[in-house]
Amino acid sequence: MGVLADIFLKISSASQQGAVDVEAILNDKAQQVVQPVDWRSSIVDLLALLELRSSLQVRQQLAQELYYAGDTDSPASMNVWLHRQVMNKLAQNGGKVPAELVD
Repeated sequence: MGVLADIFLKISSASQQGAVDVEAILNDKAQQVVQPVDWRSSIVDLLALLELRSSLQVRQQLAQELYYAGDTDSPASMNVWLHRQVMNKLAQNGGKVPAELVD
């Protein structure tokens, strides 16, 4: 199973209803952790909040799954792109994602 599939599984399993309110689920999870997280802009925080590994290797794997064409050894630009793509994929698959987080 890939990283993107793991993200979908973690978010969909947290939903009580058929419709998946991504923002509500992640905000709820964020309230339950001790350290503040910025899941709205950080792919590292998003993965950590979902209790998934967020190492560079895992993010590079996710970039490969999502066909990232940039340099995976330059994590700053890759991370921004990954976060946007994950939010887009969640929205494309029926998730309710804040409009400012999707293209």
